[in-house]
Order: sequence, then structure tokens, then C-alpha cells
Amino acid sequence: MQQVFFQDLGIQPYKQVWDYQEQLLKANVDIKMKNRALKENETPLPTQHHLLFVEHPPVYTLGKNGKEQNILISNLELQQKNIEYYHINRGGDITFHGPEQLVGYPILDLDQFKTDLGWYLRSIEDVIILTMADYGIVGERSKGETGVWIDTDLKGKERKICAIGIKCSRWVTMHGFAFNVNTDLSYFNHIVPCGIVNKKVTSLEKELGRKIDMNEVKEKVKHHFQNIFNAHLKETVLSS
Repeated sequence: MQQVFFQDLGIQPYKQVWDYQEQLLKANVDIKMKNRALKENETPLPTQHHLLFVEHPPVYTLGKNGKEQNILISNLELQQKNIEYYHINRGGDITFHGPEQLVGYPILDLDQFKTDLGWYLRSIEDVIILTMADYGIVGERSKGETGVWIDTDLKGKERKICAIGIKCSRWVTMHGFAFNVNTDLSYFNHIVPCGIVNKKVTSLEKELGRKIDMNEVKEKVKHHFQNIFNAHLKETVLSS
């Protein structure tokens, strides 16, 4: 069982948390590089796993290979609506982060889990699918598309509830998932979510017809994360 340091960062600007993720990833990559240079009788240093929970003020992020034409409003309109925008270094296309959306950033050394990105992505999906099941909602995978969906076999009614996009460097991960809980879905009207045309976006609130307690969702996600990844979450505070 792997120990994972857990931090709930509350509401934080996107760039600040992106930089923090980069610091955690770099620390692990540096350790792994040093370990590669060790002599045979020297003891390798351990890497550290992290899981960050956060909510961001409204922001659109575009993956490294995403298409800017999937942003449907101008820079001026972004400023007028007080929405930030970043072109970032994860996979995937355009997505939205905002209040009452649970964003999770696992910084894991997959050498200590399984060096298989397909397994890693499916495992994150499993965490969300199990959380949805706790609310009586059937979460599904959509063939050829990362993330968690509802009603994938009903053409025209497919809707995405959780987007996933990651970066991996020397088997250390960053970025992660965005799970719509009570998210204001109107923000998705200004983009082509994940670059996928003619498919909708939804939230727990929309599916259940009521507001959902964010702390309750967080506890359920943490529980399923520990089971799926065979990990123990150790609560920590944000370092200064």
C-alpha cells in the first residue's frame, strides 16, 4: 500500500496550483534522476505521492495539442466575463474549471504503482464511476474518449460529467480530473468541451435535481481513490 499525501487547497487560482504541481513533479523527477546515478551499495531515495483537491475561479485550459478554434469567445469577452485562459502542458483539448467543480490532481510515481498510462486513466475513471454509483448514477466510458460519461449508448443524449487530462514525466503524473458537482454549466457554452462536437456536459446537481454537498463528494472520491489505487491518504497542509 502506497502512502499519498493529501491536501485540500480550497479555492485557488489556476496558475498558482499549476506551479505547485510542477514543483512536486520536479522534486520527484529529481529524486529519480539521482537514484539512477547511485552506486550499487547506495540506498535509493523514496519519491512522494500527492493528491490535491481544489476548486478554481472560472478558467478555460487548453491542452498542448488542443485547437484554439474550440474556444468560441474572444479575448475581450473572456476579460469581460472575468474568465482566465491558459494553454497548458497536459493532454486533451479545451475544458472549463470553476467553483463547485471538484478538481483532483494526483502527482504519483507510477513506478510504485503500474507503469501503464492506460491503466492509470482507467483507474481515475473507476474512482469517479464508483462515486457516481453512490448517488445512484451509472457512470460509463465512451469508446475512444477519456473521461466519465452518462448514457453513451443513447445517441444525442450522451453527456460528460468528468473530464480527465494528464501529463507524465519519467512516470510521474500531474494534472488530473475535473468532476462536475454543482458546476455552472453555462460556461461550457463558450467552448467545444474537450473538442468533442454534439455531446453535452452535465453535473451531479443536474442529474439529481438538487445541490450536492461538496465535502460529502470529496470524502467519497477519497474513499474510492484509496481502494482503486491501494493507497493510504495522509492529510497534510499546504506548504508555504
